[in-house]
Amino acid sequence: MRTDRTAGDPVNGGEQEERVLLKHPETAPDPGTDANGSTPAGSADVVELSALAETPWQSGVGIVAPYDFALDRELWRWAPDDVSLYVTRLPFVPVPVTVDQASALCDGDDVSRATRNLLAPEPLVVGYACASGSFVHGAEGQQRLRQSILDAGAPAAVTTSGATIQALEALDVHRIAVVTPYVDSVTERLLNYLSEHGIESTSSVGLGLLGHIWKTTYSEVVQAVRDADRPDAEAVFISCTNVLTYDIIAPLERMLGKPVIAANQVTMWAALQAVGRQPVAHGQHLVDATARSNAA
Repeated sequence: MRTDRTAGDPVNGGEQEERVLLKHPETAPDPGTDANGSTPAGSADVVELSALAETPWQSGVGIVAPYDFALDRELWRWAPDDVSLYVTRLPFVPVPVTVDQASALCDGDDVSRATRNLLAPEPLVVGYACASGSFVHGAEGQQRLRQSILDAGAPAAVTTSGATIQALEALDVHRIAVVTPYVDSVTERLLNYLSEHGIESTSSVGLGLLGHIWKTTYSEVVQAVRDADRPDAEAVFISCTNVLTYDIIAPLERMLGKPVIAANQVTMWAALQAVGRQPVAHGQHLVDATARSNAA
């Protein structure tokens, strides 16, 4: 390969563009340029690239996810173009989605090991993307989990359940309706966790799923939100990072006339907030309201 400058060499002009000529060294003759500095037409083996002088560097966000997490692409939808997600999985646990599974997913040694596995590309923050694993042992358990990520070497740390409280505080919301895919025993742990933080649950709907939560449809989530909502609920929270929500948050907010927050949304929002960035979203109240607040 040949270029018109050596890789890494500085170029003049700051934002000025550079010409880069690429050719296959064995098969393509050097086409040279004409009097105007252009590559002759018909040089099929030569590709001319125009690029900004500044390299579009990526910032990293590390994600520690449960072994059955199936929605990597959903998280990416909130990520700006210059943010890369480094996603790793916790060890497999041969149990259904119960309190036992949630307890296994927040094992401090496993979370620390997963965090260390993410550190080589130097993420600016590590997020623990599991709602039940971060609320199953209450507020103290969430704090302990976050600390295990920091102790493993992460420069900053967020958890889904910690981010939920952070989002509710940012919205000044204290009474919410709750939607979960869980069985009752897991949903009850979530309600207790919220109560520890002074959040009143006006109502809750659990779908009673023991597995394959990522297959829950938008229509099922919308119906559960309709069933859970109450006039005195200031917002609705959809729990579990294995529930797809990106496309339905804004329509639900328009339908209900109140904020709707979701596990993946708050995880990405809090992780990006921790490094001074804003999520990419379309009409989602949490993102829009905090963007205005940060700009003020």
